[in-house]
Amino acid sequence: MTTSTGPTTATVRRAADAPPLITTADLPPARHFVDGKFLDGSPERLIDVVDPSTENVIAQVPEGTAEDVDRAVAAAVEAKDQWGRLVPKARSEVLHAIADRVAENAELLARLESANTGKPFAVSRDDIGMTVDTFRFMAGAVRATTSLAAGDYAEDHLSVILREPLGVIGVVTPWNYPLLMAAWKIAPILAAGNTLVLKPSEQTPLTTLKFAELVADLLPPGVLNVVNGYGPVVGARLAEHPDVNMIALTGSVPSGRAVARAAADSLKRVHLELGGKAPVVIFQDADLAAAASSLRVASFWNSGQECGAACRVLVHESVAEQFVEQLVGEVGALVVGEPSAGDDVEVGPMVSKAHFERVTGYLARAKSEGLRVAVGGGALDGPGYFVAPTVLVDVPEGAEAAREEIFGPVVTVETFSDEDEAVRRANDVPLGLSASVWTENARRSHDVAARLDFGTVWVNSHLVLAGEVPWGGFKGSGYGRDLSIYALDDYSRTKHVMHNHGR
Repeated sequence: MTTSTGPTTATVRRAADAPPLITTADLPPARHFVDGKFLDGSPERLIDVVDPSTENVIAQVPEGTAEDVDRAVAAAVEAKDQWGRLVPKARSEVLHAIADRVAENAELLARLESANTGKPFAVSRDDIGMTVDTFRFMAGAVRATTSLAAGDYAEDHLSVILREPLGVIGVVTPWNYPLLMAAWKIAPILAAGNTLVLKPSEQTPLTTLKFAELVADLLPPGVLNVVNGYGPVVGARLAEHPDVNMIALTGSVPSGRAVARAAADSLKRVHLELGGKAPVVIFQDADLAAAASSLRVASFWNSGQECGAACRVLVHESVAEQFVEQLVGEVGALVVGEPSAGDDVEVGPMVSKAHFERVTGYLARAKSEGLRVAVGGGALDGPGYFVAPTVLVDVPEGAEAAREEIFGPVVTVETFSDEDEAVRRANDVPLGLSASVWTENARRSHDVAARLDFGTVWVNSHLVLAGEVPWGGFKGSGYGRDLSIYALDDYSRTKHVMHNHGR
């Protein structure tokens, strides 16, 4: 790719003599997965799947049609009653078996994910590990759900609360965490007794298709279905389909709006996990070295292609210079490279040429607006969609780079003078997924965290996740919760049955 001018110092570590990450035998069937088997799509309508480290095409998948979606939904409808009637123990055992199967194939799935997305192996392996954990958690959680106790709440009338599946769920997953985001949807959807039709990103479908291949013998036909294709066709049909009871999407804000509009006519439920622009509020008493070290990971994990990334620093003016110096030292030491270039590679490429151009476009505009590049600042030489890990400083309030989700290896640094200003400016973005507060003052940490309008707020850490706690945002970041028992709530419905037992 073309190299930008500026203080870019990073180079891309290449792996010229390394064996390929995957072989043809590792690839899943490049087809749709419907009713328990792989089915051909139109041979004239194929989508190239590109390795972003090399720009080489590694596979082709069929471009799905509305008719392909209809066929998959019909299979899910046919399977829903039998699956939904299973007792929690039976569904739990299937989910444990799925977790075992993923764990048995963890290294294959990690290599496939890295080949398709350019993820460093540390990221891919973490994705597979949390995929296993997500299925194990949901396998246990479905056996321990709670509701209002049965009892007489009106005289001589016994109330019983039933928890039921919704039915068929349409799922749209993103390109940045292909298998993990699929697992965050599939596991609670199946645990709650639903069936589903999933559209993976057309850019990164390989691990989702491989997952379907690996677990095909564990699930009844029609319970899990995968249709490849583009959002405006496959995603839109799922959102509008009258037999789909809910549409769940992880993706961009525009995609969320489109899905919600399409779902409105049938009044189906909508579950949206959209973008983020996470502020990192660093007070003058914070452990600056710990914050800088944490941001080395939390800002650049998955090459910054992470909706919870610590991408917008607001630091007290009295310690800003000291903090920037430490952050630049951490960022300048990041290892950028192809996944096959070593297990110590920390930052890979952008997922696609289009996204590479989007991120470098933000950087070019930031520099033209007077933002100073402390490290990084542009593209890196050679094949692949690599962008140097970047820190932008002298960022004024309201700057585009500090308000819009760049979704790349870019951190902006602003300063503030007092606590109220910090809170106001942290909240002054349209997205509300996550944030962090850095201070040694316990009273301040509790108070400021409560005032931040974000679904997750970390104190003295950032981007730490666990299956037991919910993930989801406020404002433009959508609604609905992934992970935890709250996801089971999202994918089920409550029914009140009242018995008149008066005599």
